[in-house]
Amino acid sequence: MAEPASRLPRPAAALFDLIASDEDARVCKDIPEAACREMPRNFFLTILSNTASKIGDELASARLVLAWLMAALGAPGFLAGFLVPVRESGSLLPQLFVASHIRRAAIRKWFWVGGCIGQGLAALGMALVALTLTGAAAGWALLGLLALFALSRGVSSVASKDVLGKTIAKTRRGTVMGYAAALAGFVTLGVGGWVSLRAESADSVGFFTLLLIAAGLMWFAAGGIFAAVKEEPGATEGGGNAVSEALRSLGLMKTDPLFRHFVITRALLMSTALAMPFYVILAQQQTGGSLGSLGLMIIATGLAGGLSAPVWGRLSDRSSRLVLVASGVVAGALGLLTFGLSGIEGAWAKSEFLFAALFLVIGIAHSGVRLGRKTYLVDMATQDNRAAYVAVSNTLVGALLLVGGLFGVVADLAGVAATLALLGLMSLLGAASAWRLEEVQR
Repeated sequence: MAEPASRLPRPAAALFDLIASDEDARVCKDIPEAACREMPRNFFLTILSNTASKIGDELASARLVLAWLMAALGAPGFLAGFLVPVRESGSLLPQLFVASHIRRAAIRKWFWVGGCIGQGLAALGMALVALTLTGAAAGWALLGLLALFALSRGVSSVASKDVLGKTIAKTRRGTVMGYAAALAGFVTLGVGGWVSLRAESADSVGFFTLLLIAAGLMWFAAGGIFAAVKEEPGATEGGGNAVSEALRSLGLMKTDPLFRHFVITRALLMSTALAMPFYVILAQQQTGGSLGSLGLMIIATGLAGGLSAPVWGRLSDRSSRLVLVASGVVAGALGLLTFGLSGIEGAWAKSEFLFAALFLVIGIAHSGVRLGRKTYLVDMATQDNRAAYVAVSNTLVGALLLVGGLFGVVADLAGVAATLALLGLMSLLGAASAWRLEEVQR
C-alpha cells in the first residue's frame, strides 16, 4: 500500500510527519490507495472541522448556556430538566433510521455538512428566541430548536464516523479526534475564563445571545471546511427501507458478539457522562453555590480536553481497548474517593479548588472514554457496516440515557455523594468489560 502523498505545502507536510507519523509500515492498510494519497490533506481538514464543531457545542451547551438562558428568560423550571435528555437522546435515538439513507449515498460527507448547517440554524434560532420571547413560550421554543439541533447532530454523527473510516487510516483516527478535542478544549478554557470574568452579568440575555450566534457561525464554518474533504465513493448496499433496515441492523446485537460486547461496555461507561452533573451539584452544595467555583469548573473542562485528548488519541491508535480500561478505572476510583471525601469535615473539603480538581479528573476520564470508544468502533467496523454499527450503538445508548435520568431520583433519595459512588462502581464494571474486549488496532 502506498504512503500518504497528498500535495501539501511543505510546512503542512512537515507538521503531518511530526504529529501523525510513526514507524508502522501499515500506514494505509485499510483504505484505498487513492484515499491514502489524500490522507494528509483530509487529516488537517477533519481536525479543523471537528474543532469548529466542538467549539460550537461548548458555546451552545445544554448543561450550561441554555439552562442559564432559560432562567434568564423566566421559563418554567421544569422545562430546564428536559434540556440534557432532549440534547443527548434526540441526537442518538433516530440514528438507526438515518443510517439506511446515508448508506444509499456513495459520497457521504454531504450528510455531515447538512447536519452542520442544521445545527448552525438551530443555534441562530435560539439567539432569536432570546431576543424576542420570554416565559414559557421562550422555554418551549428553545426545546423545539434544541430538538432540531439534536436531530441534525445525529445525522452528522453517523456520517462523520463513516467518512472518517473512509478517509483516514486506522492508525491515525484517534490522533485526529484527539487533536480536535484538544484545540477545542483550549478554546473552551478561554471561554471559561471570559465567563468567570463576566460572572456578574451572566444573567444578561445579550451575553448569551452573543454566545449562541458565535456557536451558529462555528457550525457553519465546520460544514464549510468539511465540504473540502476528498472522499472516495463507497459501497451503497444496505440502503433500503428505513424501518426494515433498522430492524435488520438491530439484529447485529444477536449475530455479532464483539459488537454486542462493545455496546454493553459503552453502556456501562456512559456513567462518566452521567456523573459530571452530580460533581457540579456537589460542588454547589459544598461551596455555597459560588460563581467562582462555576468558572473554575468551566476552566477545568477546557483543561481536561486540551491536555488529555491528544494523549488519549495517540494511545487509542495503539489500543483503544486499554484506553477504555484506564478511563473506566480512573472514573470509578474518583467516584468512590469523592464519596469518602464527602463525609470529612474541614474547610479544605469545601474548597472551590478541590472540586475544580475533581471535575478536571472526571473530565479527563470522560475524554478518554469518548475517544476510546469512538476509535474502537471505527476500527472494529468495515466500510460496509460502519454506518450500521454507529447507528445501532448510538440508538441503544440513547435509549439508556433516558433511563439514566433515574439517577436523579437516586440522588434525591440517597444523596449526591452516594450517587457518585454508584456511578463509580458502574465505571469499574465498564473497565472490567473493556478488559475482555478484543484488540482491534492490529
